[in-house]
Amino acid sequence: MENWDEVRTAYQVARLGTVSGAAEVLGVHHATVIRHIDAIEAKLGVKLFQRHARGYTPTEAGLDLLRVAQATDDQFSQLVGRLKGQGDEVSGELVVTSLTSMAPMLAPALSDFQKMHPELVIRYLTGERLFRLEYGEAHVALRAGAAPEQPDNVVQPFLGQRLALYASRDYVERYGMLNGVEDMVNHRFVASDNENTRAPFERWLRANIPASNIVFRCSDAVAVHQAIHASAGIGFISLWEAACRSELVQMMAPMDEWTGRIWLVTHVDLHRTNKVQSFVRFLKDRARDWPQ
Repeated sequence: MENWDEVRTAYQVARLGTVSGAAEVLGVHHATVIRHIDAIEAKLGVKLFQRHARGYTPTEAGLDLLRVAQATDDQFSQLVGRLKGQGDEVSGELVVTSLTSMAPMLAPALSDFQKMHPELVIRYLTGERLFRLEYGEAHVALRAGAAPEQPDNVVQPFLGQRLALYASRDYVERYGMLNGVEDMVNHRFVASDNENTRAPFERWLRANIPASNIVFRCSDAVAVHQAIHASAGIGFISLWEAACRSELVQMMAPMDEWTGRIWLVTHVDLHRTNKVQSFVRFLKDRARDWPQ
């Protein structure tokens, strides 16, 4: 197409279903969106949309355009991610992603790395969502569980994710220490609200105590940890986080069947850049001092 603006406009209309939505995303007037749609339909000699009171619905031809434009948009996003990571200087942005529960370990390391490279802007993205390295959403990801299998990623084993059962000192004063697996039926526990979780330690817990003993259930690990600190019950916390919390009491030592793995993941296009390599080397060196 001679005019990519018209294709991009049609793509946004097909994606969002309304002229106003496309205009907002593109930052143009709605009349410009309508003009672009009319122009591209005239050039192609086909109707790309059915107009109705609720918006625009793509025709079969419109859906074809949506698929092609989506692929092109994804390729542009990948290009932007690769370009952001190029260059020999450790400067610009470094985007790192992990589970929120890893923040006590990673935030200090990221801060120290930034002090070594004052021109660097750190973006630390946390949460359950898997940020897509192939689209340039992050330079480095730390992921828990099974080894990631995306073909364009470079995956390295990083840390063993060792956990133990902990409670607050207040909980121990009220309910006493946990005396082995057979005593678990006499205690209160904090755990995930997801009964189908694949986390090995959560599955072990459910296999060894009645469901009624899990008295506090949370949707994510951060909430679990806060509930444990608040004396709601006994729960799993990683050794590296517990090492920073003097108010916690270890109720049961780590067991092999609870252990998971943290993976260090980079995209093949950015893996060899100086910025990524410098940070990966720094992080591996720093991790030698973390409890494992």
